[in-house]
Amino acid sequence: MIDLTQHPDRLERAVQRARERNIIIPTFKQMVNPALIPDRIKAQLAGVGLWDLNPLNLFRITWHNEPVAKGGGFGGANYLELPKALTGVDARILVLVGKWFPTGAHKVGAAFGCLVPRLVTGQFDPTTQKAVWPSTGNYCRGGAYDSALLGCESIAILPEGMSRERFEWLSTVAGEVIATPGTESNVKEIFDKCWELRRSGQDLMIFNQFEEFGNVLWHYQVTGGAFAEVLEKELRPGERLAGSVFTTGSAGTINAGDRLKHLFPESKVAVSEALQCPTLLQNGFGAHRIEGIGDKHVPWIHNLKTTDMVMAVDDEVPMQMIRLFNEPEGKKYLAQMGVDQGLLAQLDLIGISGAANIASAIKMAKWYEWGEGDVVVTVLTDSMELYGSRLRELTAERGEYTARDAAVSYHQYIQGLSTDYTEELTHPDRKRVHNLKYYTWVEQQGKTYEEIQRQWYQKDYWTSVHGQVDEIDALIEEFNAKVGLL
Repeated sequence: MIDLTQHPDRLERAVQRARERNIIIPTFKQMVNPALIPDRIKAQLAGVGLWDLNPLNLFRITWHNEPVAKGGGFGGANYLELPKALTGVDARILVLVGKWFPTGAHKVGAAFGCLVPRLVTGQFDPTTQKAVWPSTGNYCRGGAYDSALLGCESIAILPEGMSRERFEWLSTVAGEVIATPGTESNVKEIFDKCWELRRSGQDLMIFNQFEEFGNVLWHYQVTGGAFAEVLEKELRPGERLAGSVFTTGSAGTINAGDRLKHLFPESKVAVSEALQCPTLLQNGFGAHRIEGIGDKHVPWIHNLKTTDMVMAVDDEVPMQMIRLFNEPEGKKYLAQMGVDQGLLAQLDLIGISGAANIASAIKMAKWYEWGEGDVVVTVLTDSMELYGSRLRELTAERGEYTARDAAVSYHQYIQGLSTDYTEELTHPDRKRVHNLKYYTWVEQQGKTYEEIQRQWYQKDYWTSVHGQVDEIDALIEEFNAKVGLL
């Protein structure tokens, strides 16, 4: 469970910092349903840009932002439906859109879920401590952003091989940016840097998304709530939610699948990873190009007991997809294949990991032979706003993107996706993958054998976290009352 022990002295200093900097913290309920946000805060947001370093943007940590760069209000959850003309399957595929969060990615919410419970209990003192955000990309961006809005100093840690856009933006927001060796799959190097910082004598608190149950709670409540809203709107008579699928980064977003399985007990939950580093599928190793998903370990917060399928996607697939979706010849070819202009204009909402999620949804639909009446859901963590440099690199490496290239991308890498490197998990399979946590978390990161056993055998281990949202919301409301700005 999330530790909610209160520290009154630190809490008072946190309250004073919030009072000085005009900080009001939204509740989880308000992130799920922005209609609950006070009208005067909505009015003030009319003059605030989506990425501005303004504490008011804490209230924009929601899937419900109006899709504009500045001054937007709130509406329904942002999502797209991908038609058969694009996916090649009869099952409907619905995707939540992450671009319209501050920082352009939903990880700003996961970071909120980790930091805020520590802040409103006084466990984290913003006047003396620094918040450390280890990540393969978007999470440390979200953590640095949340820290800035909440009056906290931050240190962002990410691999040196991540996109240039991430580093350029972080340099303007985080107090310090540390680049570790490697790329997306070099998570251990990030963890090693955290241990180095712990031993440095600095007053730090490390928010490791791979082990933080605030990450679990935020996605279960907020992302899961957004999916539930979309499905309530979209499910037609005779249709059902067949499954949800998520690439495994920190395993935070997968908890939305647990929420959906609670609401739709017959639905399946799948997890996807890069074929070049198939850790869950084949105990693999290596490096890959699907930015934002971390590999070579099983996250501490991944509840394997509710995972029905593991699959791997060749990292060439999302590379082909982002060119097809964004190059002029690609869009022209998609139009010829029957994709309507409205969707073509929104394909830049799909970042690299989002493309991998779409490929995973297609593979899942093909594996289970889902068709009309079946709905599959996934997420677009971020958009091409963060990957323009990758398109330029692909052009420099491969040449200009032609109509022939578009045909290959469409027919081979989307319509031609197969069910290879896919495994439906039995109970012993789930336990096998769960047990892989031991090597990272018990041997290297200080967790205990007893707790890894509780994760598997204790019936309320995961649901007890889900049940903490009301208590945390009450603490947020108490904190805001002490600050006195409402």
